[in-house]
Amino acid sequence: MKNDIKIAISGRSGCGNTTISKMTSDALNLRFVNFTFRALAQERGLDLKKVMELAAEDESWDREIDTRQMALARQGGGCVIGSRLAIWMLKEADVKVYLYASAETRARRILKREGGQFDEVFAFTEERDRQDHLRYLKIYNIDTRDYSFADLIIDTGNLTPEEITDLIVKKAQTVV
Repeated sequence: MKNDIKIAISGRSGCGNTTISKMTSDALNLRFVNFTFRALAQERGLDLKKVMELAAEDESWDREIDTRQMALARQGGGCVIGSRLAIWMLKEADVKVYLYASAETRARRILKREGGQFDEVFAFTEERDRQDHLRYLKIYNIDTRDYSFADLIIDTGNLTPEEITDLIVKKAQTVV
């Protein structure tokens, strides 16, 4: 495996992007890059819902996230970047991984992580997916429903985080 490998991991909310990206970076001893709406919301003292509302009206929120993420990923050396758009934006990534799971599975994971009522979390997640898809089409002309070019496409619904990480690590070890 090359020592300056760049691995991009994408997927919708609740697919395990952050968890899997972090576990993969740890397993391969690579920098972990993950700057998200959630992180920006925390940085600005806002809740995630508010940032999403602002982003729906003002594309500068997306552009800030994506610019900062890509700058971090391109700082030199190897890294694992986890974000909604990583596999599209980091064109030079050596390994591009798309994670997916059913809407129900994703909502259950988000519910476990953040609490709330399942119906509300499910509806919020579906709306977030819809808004994200439309925003990325408008801002970048990226269709997040087309991830067929990814090197690995993994259904995370019935796999443990360790099993998913192992699949990515094995793929990364084939990169020379």
